[in-house]
Amino acid sequence: MGAAIPASSVVTAALRGDVLVVTIDNPPVNALGAAVRQGLLAAMEQAQADAAVAAVLLVGAGKAFIAGADIREFGQPPVSPLLPQVCRAIEDSDKPVVAVLHGAALGGGLEVALSAHYRLALPAATLGLPEVNLGLLPGSGGTQRAPRLMGVQAATTLMLSGQPLKAQAALQAGLVDKLVDGTDPLAAGLAYVRELLAAQAPVRRTRDLVIAEPQAALVWLGEQKAETAKKSRGLFSPLKIIECVQAALQLPFDEGMQRERALFMECIDSPQRAGLIHAFFAEREVVKVPEARATQPRPVARIAVIGGGTMGAGIAVAALDAGLPVTMIERDAESIARGRANVEKVYNALVAKGRMTDAAQAAVMARYTGSTDYADIAQVDLVIEAVFEDIEVKKAVFRELDRVCKPGAVLATNTSYLDIDAIAAATSRPQDVVGLHFFSPANIMKLLEIVVPAQVAPDVVATAFELAKKLKKVPVRAGVCDGFIGNRILAVYKQAADYLLEDGASPYDIDAAVRGFGFAMGPFQVTDLAGGDIGWATRKRRAATRDPKARYVEIADRICERGWFGQKTGRGFYRYPDGARVGQPDPEVLAIVDAERAKKGVMPRSFSADEIMRRYMAAMVNEGANVVHEGIALRPLDVDVTFVAGYGFPRHRGGPMKWADMAGLDKVLADIREFAKEDPLFWKPSPLLEQLVAEGRNFDSLNKGA
Repeated sequence: MGAAIPASSVVTAALRGDVLVVTIDNPPVNALGAAVRQGLLAAMEQAQADAAVAAVLLVGAGKAFIAGADIREFGQPPVSPLLPQVCRAIEDSDKPVVAVLHGAALGGGLEVALSAHYRLALPAATLGLPEVNLGLLPGSGGTQRAPRLMGVQAATTLMLSGQPLKAQAALQAGLVDKLVDGTDPLAAGLAYVRELLAAQAPVRRTRDLVIAEPQAALVWLGEQKAETAKKSRGLFSPLKIIECVQAALQLPFDEGMQRERALFMECIDSPQRAGLIHAFFAEREVVKVPEARATQPRPVARIAVIGGGTMGAGIAVAALDAGLPVTMIERDAESIARGRANVEKVYNALVAKGRMTDAAQAAVMARYTGSTDYADIAQVDLVIEAVFEDIEVKKAVFRELDRVCKPGAVLATNTSYLDIDAIAAATSRPQDVVGLHFFSPANIMKLLEIVVPAQVAPDVVATAFELAKKLKKVPVRAGVCDGFIGNRILAVYKQAADYLLEDGASPYDIDAAVRGFGFAMGPFQVTDLAGGDIGWATRKRRAATRDPKARYVEIADRICERGWFGQKTGRGFYRYPDGARVGQPDPEVLAIVDAERAKKGVMPRSFSADEIMRRYMAAMVNEGANVVHEGIALRPLDVDVTFVAGYGFPRHRGGPMKWADMAGLDKVLADIREFAKEDPLFWKPSPLLEQLVAEGRNFDSLNKGA
């Protein structure tokens, strides 16, 4: 063993015989911050200068090789050396450089590996170029080197998907040269370097490789460009990735690198990058809640679900997928059989698609028990009630849970709107009652609103966040009010859409404008998908408490009165002939709209897509500000995560509050004041929005250190 050659505090270089072992040690994931880049460059310079060095081994300390760039540096002034320089120094080495990959080798980390002359992977390695998820593209040679190693189709698909490859798939794709068993990257790496040196393996630079079948690849890229433009709904970076790969095909390597850098900088300057990076950080910040900081979660080894309908079955599947045993309670044998069938249907579909084996399905279902007897859940650690959205029904369930569940069991309700304080009061243990508002289908949708009633114990809230992590959900802490964060804000912007409808925009114009903004569906399509009867029941429930002076649009009620509840009945705001999933505009609906306008004496006027979105977003942002102002959401970022994870808000816009910051809060407030001239009761500016504009601050200023 030679003397250690310190390169920097986060990168060390040590001679093992004639092999310079360069170790990246920048916990937790060896991110490529400025100090790591400086250390790597210094180590490569040392290797070149030292005649005792025959080869270089790049290895990551801890659990990863390099999990990517330090994204906190994005948008900051660049610090030398830039990663392309580091990658170039690695590739230019006239001594073989080997990267040994274990754990994550992602983004810039994989680009470092692609610059090495040989790549060895351990079985647990994951390799990917996920920059597209942050509105970026690989900017350190990834778009130029990956196609040379993998071929154009595989490399482009890897970059556009943002999804990593497991080690075996990476080997088959040509991204790594060898896969070896083991968990010690240093030992495996040294053995491979010795093997290469013994075989007098040459320096093999990725940039010198020729891309296979360039003409066919160009044709495929052209098709991919058209497909991506359709699929990515106005996203900026996917088409830039394709442009870069085209440059790899058509230009010499150095010119391709220049093109990649120029397009990378365009992505860096794009508002989409700001929105996507905000969403990325917000999802990590959202779990930082006072209760989780203050206490430890209660242990949860077994759970129960009350109710086997669509929602209950989805929750059961999410828990089963997390490895938890689940007992489902229903009122009779027939309902239990239906509940089990609802759970099995999910796994049957996976088996049919070849994504699950029969044996794996049997193993999962062995952890599922159905019962009609509450006594069977006496020993579970956590219960999630998912019965009909009626407070008396839910109170009856909670009285029963109070009777049978062991002391300290967490009792959760999956209500979407109802008063959880009132539900908790039906028990003798309100400290154990919390809201867990799942979104349907619960086994797929990422958002989980954790609703915190007045008397709940802090460790119950911490337990809910820990459960969310196990279930791979994105949890958001919410206070108790009608609709919590998401549905409360939804009710307001849906009202704005209803007003637009009555004032002259067709439901189809409104939906098209909202899709044009980046949502997958507009509000009337969402109503048809969810079922118009659900909103109708809510409106009837609220009718007694509605302000008689407030404007109320009855168009949706007229449609529901005809039994047109959307997709499930074949008609709603759209027609769905022969069970079609995509609706067609319905002239009869437009006739109902015209009749309602005439009845109210409304003279319809036309609205452009921009005018529609100004109202739609102003209503969303204003109510979001109220939710933060009242403490229902801890921070604006909690509103953003709620909408990105659960309501289809376009991720590249960051969320409604981030969008408002980028649009300018003064402009949003000016719009609200303008709209208030027509309807001052609905368009009442949030005190928080007024305060922030007066102080020249934005919503993001409230996210800091909250």
